Amino acid sequence: MRILWLCNIMLPFIAKSLGQKIVVKEGWLSGLANKLRVYRKQNNITFAICFPASDNLGIVKDDTSLFVKNSAEGVQYYIFREDTTHPEQYDTEIEKSLKAVIADFKPDIVHIFGTEYPHTLACVKAFNRPARTLIGIQGLCSAIADVYMADLPYSVQKKKTVRDILKKDGLLEQQAKFVKRGEYEKEALALVGHVTGRTDFDREMTAKLAPLATYHFMNETLRADFYNDCWNIDRIERYSLFLSQGNYPIKGLHYVLDILPEIVEKYGNTVVYVAGDMITAHDSIIEKFKLSGYGKYLLKQIKQYRLEDHVKFVGRLSSDRMCARLLKTHVFLCPSAIENSPNSVGEAMLLGVPVVSTDVGGVHNLLDDGRDGLLYSKEQPEQLRDAILSIFEDDKLAMSMSSNARAHALRTHDPETNYRTLLGIYNQIVRY
Repeated sequence: MRILWLCNIMLPFIAKSLGQKIVVKEGWLSGLANKLRVYRKQNNITFAICFPASDNLGIVKDDTSLFVKNSAEGVQYYIFREDTTHPEQYDTEIEKSLKAVIADFKPDIVHIFGTEYPHTLACVKAFNRPARTLIGIQGLCSAIADVYMADLPYSVQKKKTVRDILKKDGLLEQQAKFVKRGEYEKEALALVGHVTGRTDFDREMTAKLAPLATYHFMNETLRADFYNDCWNIDRIERYSLFLSQGNYPIKGLHYVLDILPEIVEKYGNTVVYVAGDMITAHDSIIEKFKLSGYGKYLLKQIKQYRLEDHVKFVGRLSSDRMCARLLKTHVFLCPSAIENSPNSVGEAMLLGVPVVSTDVGGVHNLLDDGRDGLLYSKEQPEQLRDAILSIFEDDKLAMSMSSNARAHALRTHDPETNYRTLLGIYNQIVRY
């Protein structure tokens, strides 16, 4: 069986072989790819990966062919060109590149991870075999577009910084880009025969967007670092909160800043750590020019509520550093306006970190409310405040949730079970 993966990023083992910077996104793909790579001969699988890169990547910079082909750790990979900084633009040239990749590899199945980029639609068209095409649902751009502003005041939505004007990337324009990406997503899903998902939310969306496709349930295998350690309340930084990112409105950092003053008033050493881009950086002239509209709003909140000593942006974290940060955390927060099955929640649960999350999308399929962690209504921010305080004030509750969450996540994200499920899906597809 010949399997071709289409990924949004260069996977870490490939990046390492090329001496490239490892991308800290979609880390769960590494665990699954490693299983497929290690056992490919045993399961009679020939496995290859293709992914996009911009023209400035050294390996493609001086190459004018439709793709660049190489291998790492015994796995063949293909790099094609795509402007991933403008995913709202569809480039028909990508179809040509992916047709060439498909002609070279001759896959029995094309497995596409995610619908967030136009290369998904290009690949579906290039392969043109719906019964042998599988899309794994990650985030859904069409759903994100609907709630992108996450209750921001309209005055904030329409306001633009110098950076926003120069890049034509204000908040309203960002939302419009998600709408456009959602159109490509809908077209791609309507053309495929198979979809994998794992939540009530993505099952419902699949029925709506891919009514002719077979839905296959499959959980995700997360990054290896998160299986190897366990949260201990005696080792934490008391009253610390952690968000895995706060780069744009749907991740909900502004919701947290709104309720944080009440928590700080009660526990003065409370600190919120935020991973991801340093969206509020403003110390230098260059940083001020790079400040986005959303970043400026967050900065205004921080200053207005006098939270300068209580909010720390820690930048993008590798898996080992993310793991270390989580193990010190008192409560992990997922205050998003929309999610499918956030891997950040899964990783926190694997380590046994107490979790508080909005009850949106498919989060309830990961976390049993009141047992593994706490869910709250996005429309009632006081519930977020109360949930955090309940864990801060009750170590027995925190430890009980920690134990339950870890046990639940170890079942959900069991590498062997998920790998066997994937093989079963592949075998089912080739019988079509």
